[in-house]
Amino acid sequence: MATISIKNNCPYTIWPGTVTGGSGAQLSTTGFKLGSKQTRSIHVTCNGAGAAPPASLVEFTIAANNGQDFYDVSLVDGFNLPVSVTPQRGSGPTCITSSCSANVNSVCPSELAVKGSDGSTIACKSACVAFNQPRYCCTGAFKTPKTCPPTNYSKIFKDQCPQAYSYAYDDRSSTFSCTGGANYAITFCP
Repeated sequence: MATISIKNNCPYTIWPGTVTGGSGAQLSTTGFKLGSKQTRSIHVTCNGAGAAPPASLVEFTIAANNGQDFYDVSLVDGFNLPVSVTPQRGSGPTCITSSCSANVNSVCPSELAVKGSDGSTIACKSACVAFNQPRYCCTGAFKTPKTCPPTNYSKIFKDQCPQAYSYAYDDRSSTFSCTGGANYAITFCP
């Protein structure tokens, strides 16, 4: 079992959500309100994945292979808030903080931008979410790493957040792992 602490370092309230991948049981909480500078901890024993796009994601596979955890920050479904994940305890060459601390909204192309009531960009869709085309979603004829390379759109996300997944096959520079029973701290607006 791992403990994940979620901290809101933003100057406003956020609503983190959790969801279990596959057929695993849901966590003790699937979503909650988190005021500015507040922290909440949850205990996990399962895989995490998914959210309603566009959303910055932190994804975990806990104790997958011989007690090895895998984690990443993903912008594959888009970006809404800067976020980081920091292991506490644990070991391994890639058992390090992974983050997307840049404000991708500030460089979001207009065709991907989600606007707030005041006209400002409040989230940035991925090209897959915005256009739903196989070449951006890595589906159909583009469903392999060889046939689905980075696009000009995914490169915008990668330039801002080099450690984060920017498209489906961005594994080499975006997946991190720890062994030895690590806990994790997630911070929004790190």
